Amino acid sequence: MQHAEPPAGEACLQVFFPHLTELVVEELVDRSGYVLIQARTGGAPALCPGCRAPSTRLHGHYRRLLQDLPTGGRQILINLTVRRLKCGNPTCQVRTFAEPISSLARRHARNTSLLRRMLERFALALAGRAATRLLGLLGVTVSRDTLIRLIRALPDPEIGQVTVLGVDDWAKRRGHSYATLLVNVETGRPIDVLDDRQADTFAAWLREHPGIEVICRDRAGAYAEGSRTGAPDAIEVADRWHLWNNLCKAAEAAVRTHRSDLTEPEPAPGPAAPAVIEPKARPESHTAARTRERHAIVRELAERGMTISAISQRLGLDRKTVRKFASAATAEHLINGPRSRTRSFEEFVPYLRQRVTEDEIINAAQLYAELRERGYRGSRRTVRRYLEPLRTAVTAPDLPPPPPTVRETTRWITSHPDHLTNDENTRLKAVLARSPHLSALARHVTTFAQMMSERSGQTDLKAWLAAVDADDIPQLHSFARGIERDLDAVTNGLSLPYSSGTVEGNVTRVKALKRSRYGRANLDLLRKIILCSH
Repeated sequence: MQHAEPPAGEACLQVFFPHLTELVVEELVDRSGYVLIQARTGGAPALCPGCRAPSTRLHGHYRRLLQDLPTGGRQILINLTVRRLKCGNPTCQVRTFAEPISSLARRHARNTSLLRRMLERFALALAGRAATRLLGLLGVTVSRDTLIRLIRALPDPEIGQVTVLGVDDWAKRRGHSYATLLVNVETGRPIDVLDDRQADTFAAWLREHPGIEVICRDRAGAYAEGSRTGAPDAIEVADRWHLWNNLCKAAEAAVRTHRSDLTEPEPAPGPAAPAVIEPKARPESHTAARTRERHAIVRELAERGMTISAISQRLGLDRKTVRKFASAATAEHLINGPRSRTRSFEEFVPYLRQRVTEDEIINAAQLYAELRERGYRGSRRTVRRYLEPLRTAVTAPDLPPPPPTVRETTRWITSHPDHLTNDENTRLKAVLARSPHLSALARHVTTFAQMMSERSGQTDLKAWLAAVDADDIPQLHSFARGIERDLDAVTNGLSLPYSSGTVEGNVTRVKALKRSRYGRANLDLLRKIILCSH
């Protein structure tokens, strides 16, 4: 490496700028906002792009200004002097050519190759605006349009030979237009994106890429038809997740049909017991509600520092009324009066509590008569006011627990027993015990789950379909008819180890890219993002 700097400068250049080893660095200039490197190419022969003959005949010079990777948070610019050479081959049509510097930057580029790769990574990860803001903090000046152009200029990854292909659709615009994502299931990487989800488009792609042995797909008719047309020898595998999801929906519809079985039957009537007529708690009167409202308003205004006169003028109340509301600690003191109205009543409070809480006597007239016998000389209204909150607590009925909902029952039926609590298992057994239809449904769901986990579809699927047909569960009959229309793919899905799990994961990643960064991007840009950012 040739330098015009002293040995210490050479060491720094070799550490921080190893990609400039083929250049002659003449000067480093600190321009406060950035660092300018004055450099030129060496004198080595260069190959003519037309005839590949080496040449050192100088025709002239020209300058290129390149932006390089930032150092220490400061922008680095390279002012590079490049030779223009003459071709010495008289038969070559190229007369002069610029000395190539492909190891440093592309032809006509304004950024070095190292910086370009960094910009591409930032653009793929953050999109245009966010990447521009972050790069500015690092010392790189670039526009968002430049970053988007860099993404579009990226070459497509090589597809190579695909043996196990996964296919699924994703929404370009939900409910209006859809595209198709193709994934190499063995590597988990997306390999292509199609502009629609039509059978002909998928079949044409399969014919252009022969050698596919297994196709993992959902149960959509377009992909099934495209697979049979474009790769008739490939093994089609239905996705197990979609199978289970469809079964869960059918199970929920069946539970909803028999929702009456979720409620426990009424117990048989026993011998008639003497009726006890108990008074019901009376709803709060309009006067009590108005008192609570006024008390809250008066207390709030008083806490703000307003005088009694000001509050009286604002609310249109008498000053004595305002003073009464302001001095009451709670609205209960105004509605029911203080608990200890008289000392004579306080003496009978323990007796009242015992009769209400222990003996469950809540009849105000009876308790008032008992208090009179014990020497109480107060009013009956005082006793009734004191009993109101206690009576409400005693007369509150013990309601039975509500029956399970349709979704709860469906979850219990479609979940592994080990994933349910003891209470859920007990309640599920009670529901199945009183409902033959739901018991049969649970049995079919359990058998199908075992078939999925054990991969025994090749031997057990037809028997399962026959058992479903024998029971009176129309919702499962509809699910079974769908399986029979795609029997081979479903059988393979329940027998082979292949699945569309990695395809669904990539579809989720595409949705996240659209939602977070590229919601308004055209398909060509989205395609580059999907294929190059994995």
